[in-house]
Amino acid sequence: MSLGACCQFVPPFLLERIAESAPPEGLAANSDAAAVHCAESAAATLAHDAELRRLRDSATMAGPGVGAGPQAADGAAWGVYTAGNGTSLPGTLVRDADQPESGDAAVDEAAYGGQATLDLFEEAYDRASFDGAGARVVMTVHYGRNYDNAFWNGTQLVFGDGDGQIFDRFTKPVDVLGHELTHAVTEHTAGLTYRDQSGALNESISDVFACCVKQRLLGQSADQADWLIGVGLFLPGVSARALRDMANPGTAYDDPRLGKDPQVGHMDDYVRTSDDNGGVHLNSGIPNRAFYLAATGIGGSSWDGAGAIWYAALTSASVGPSTDFAGFAAATIAAAGEHVDAVTRAWAEVGVSAPGRIEVRRSGGFAGITTSGAVDLAGDDPVAGRARDLVARLDTDALATAAGAHRAPQPDRFSYTFCVPGRSDVTVGEPDLTDDLRSLARLVLGDEEEGRG
Repeated sequence: MSLGACCQFVPPFLLERIAESAPPEGLAANSDAAAVHCAESAAATLAHDAELRRLRDSATMAGPGVGAGPQAADGAAWGVYTAGNGTSLPGTLVRDADQPESGDAAVDEAAYGGQATLDLFEEAYDRASFDGAGARVVMTVHYGRNYDNAFWNGTQLVFGDGDGQIFDRFTKPVDVLGHELTHAVTEHTAGLTYRDQSGALNESISDVFACCVKQRLLGQSADQADWLIGVGLFLPGVSARALRDMANPGTAYDDPRLGKDPQVGHMDDYVRTSDDNGGVHLNSGIPNRAFYLAATGIGGSSWDGAGAIWYAALTSASVGPSTDFAGFAAATIAAAGEHVDAVTRAWAEVGVSAPGRIEVRRSGGFAGITTSGAVDLAGDDPVAGRARDLVARLDTDALATAAGAHRAPQPDRFSYTFCVPGRSDVTVGEPDLTDDLRSLARLVLGDEEEGRG
């Protein structure tokens, strides 16, 4: 597991804002009962979510809210269960893929959204379920009491009913289903680490394909779509159009109980924080807007245009657990084909510069001659593709460790300086080269004599 977290739909900072609206202890009787109810529900959801993340982080798939999902029944593509307002998973099976509507709104909404998401991935991208091998999708509704969230826990999808005052059912907006099921797809492809830029990419990719699901169901082109995530999740009386706005991050809501939408849409406003796994829900607005710009720039349907490019990048060898915004931008540009200009402009407009060149300098050896080489990472040739694959696999901590290795001077050996876009230059002695660094140096330098000294 590379996510390292249980992926909740509603970010913790929003729930914290609602929870903070609770009156001081002893004053509840004189306060608005609805406000108290919402604050208590949000606080309970926060506490439960924190426990889910702790269990996921420790890889303990047991305890409240975490279970080992049932085996496939009769080959059904999905099954919807009810937790009956408890937290034992998966709960009681209510409806399988080959069964008619149950009459339970949450069950039937989950079935509709889950099937629509599976259809998108299979029919548009030739992917069989989230794992690419036809795995059964398990969905549980009526989770907890007044639970204000939805999540993918590494095994299944789970949806709360909301508090009934601020949040409606989490199965109601079809893009909530699309968002959470896409987390499973990401986990089984790039495995983007759920922290900092890779975590924000993880969140953004879920929003991207959630929008594709919704727009596909509505038969909308990219130009016709509203680009909102979570329309209908907030109940009447809440000043919110949705949870997120991909076209204009930071404008989805502005309500006394929720505060103002704090999402950002440009690298100039990138939020550096230790909260929310490094701001994964805040900074996801940057790649979200890049996708919106790419989709509208390409035109036509989002799932056939920009969506196909994003999916190709997500499943390419050049995107891995530690890929950042620039690395993913480079992967989409490489996969863009005839749409390369539109995709390049989209990333540039949100302040993300795709890696242009990687340079390697080799010095030392008996002759003391310095040799250098560079590769354009945005190129579409095999050398550029291989270089992107290697750069995507480079771990910043491993680079620092290799650069900081202390060894006695070896005048007959080379040292290598790696200039990787978006990272500090590092110099590594020949004995401390990792296999990937050695391969990268050989590729960029184009030197068959590499390593002979």
